[in-house]
Amino acid sequence: MRIRENASSGGVFRSVKRGIQAGALALASLFMGHSAWAAGAKTRPDDTGRLRVFSLPTDVLREVRQEDAGAKAKEAALAKLKREADAMLQSKPVSVVDKEVIPPSGDKHDYMSMGPYWWPDLSKPNGLPYIRRDGEVNPEAGKLPDHRNIQKLMSETQTLALAYYLFGDERYAAKATELLRVWFLDAPTRMSPNLNFGQAIPGRVQGRGTGLIDTRFFYRLVDAVGLLGGSKSWTAGDQKGMEQWCSQFLDWLLESKNGQDESRAKNNHGSYYDVQVASLALFTGRNDLAKQVLENVPKRRIEAQIEPDGRQPLELARTKALGYSTMNLAGLFELATLGENVGVNLWKYRTPDGRSLRAALDYLIPFVSGEQKWPYKQIVEYKTGEISPLLAVASAKYGDERYLELARKLDPTVTEKMEVFLLQKRQ
Repeated sequence: MRIRENASSGGVFRSVKRGIQAGALALASLFMGHSAWAAGAKTRPDDTGRLRVFSLPTDVLREVRQEDAGAKAKEAALAKLKREADAMLQSKPVSVVDKEVIPPSGDKHDYMSMGPYWWPDLSKPNGLPYIRRDGEVNPEAGKLPDHRNIQKLMSETQTLALAYYLFGDERYAAKATELLRVWFLDAPTRMSPNLNFGQAIPGRVQGRGTGLIDTRFFYRLVDAVGLLGGSKSWTAGDQKGMEQWCSQFLDWLLESKNGQDESRAKNNHGSYYDVQVASLALFTGRNDLAKQVLENVPKRRIEAQIEPDGRQPLELARTKALGYSTMNLAGLFELATLGENVGVNLWKYRTPDGRSLRAALDYLIPFVSGEQKWPYKQIVEYKTGEISPLLAVASAKYGDERYLELARKLDPTVTEKMEVFLLQKRQ
């Protein structure tokens, strides 16, 4: 049974137990003690001006970093964040110049990756051109480390920046700054602001618009920089350099063939292209561009991708249909979050025949909850942790506690993820 906007409680949700496991909460509460500002915190970030983050709620961020202990769920999320950030203090910076393979440009500063689902054609003596086996990852793609490294960078800088903002410990800001400088700013190691050679296919193409999916989490990077704003480690020069890099990359997204190709993609690639353009436009002060992109989402993405019953046909055509349906919905949720910055309400958008973000989420619920068997292909195991954050956020956006109950049933620790905790917290 799916949740409908006017549905009464029942179906799959009647069996869901409320709350997060008591043992984990007790341990987190003990770990954090009486205050989010743990012993050893040296400074509070300067937050007198506008906090320049676009994917996280600024008022909730400010509330969470106050000194009162607050709810146990908050303490659990803070404890997890601190453990993760402490471990990342030992992280080694990564760079695009770390790879052994030289891109076709002859410049290691250019990002390079290989399409993961492309394999040698065994009917050809040299295996070229490669052929597509959707959903089957060729281990050869992993030999190019740029994709893995940029994912690591975006995850670590967001975690460290969040920890700096919430705990006030300059060590976290210093490490995040070091990682960002090596990848984006330092001349010997910086990445050139393009993805000309993203997701190459041997024997076919040196790079594709499809490669832009590699940087779909740039919105996390943007918020990380915003959270570092009050740090002594992150200088005015760093801020200017990062804004210049992002402005150049945004121009490349808008003007290059690869960028324009990805803009026209009708599936998850188009959704995440919009995420990148909108978040980078907000970061670089091009609010009119961000608003234009977000105002076009209903027609270009929601109406084109979601059926009245919530199905996403282009994702269902894949061999990992449940995973890709969830992935695209996560991108659309991010667009709705970004829309809040410019007065565009995508959460409530609904066509006369019922196409909406909520319909897409509700369609998936009977399958992820185990109530019904998934009728499409899913050649690898689907992990319910992929959808639990979306359910938690939906509980706040739609004022329906049953989404949060299911999220916790699927993943009892879902709200211990700080990003999820912040987004689902009642404001």
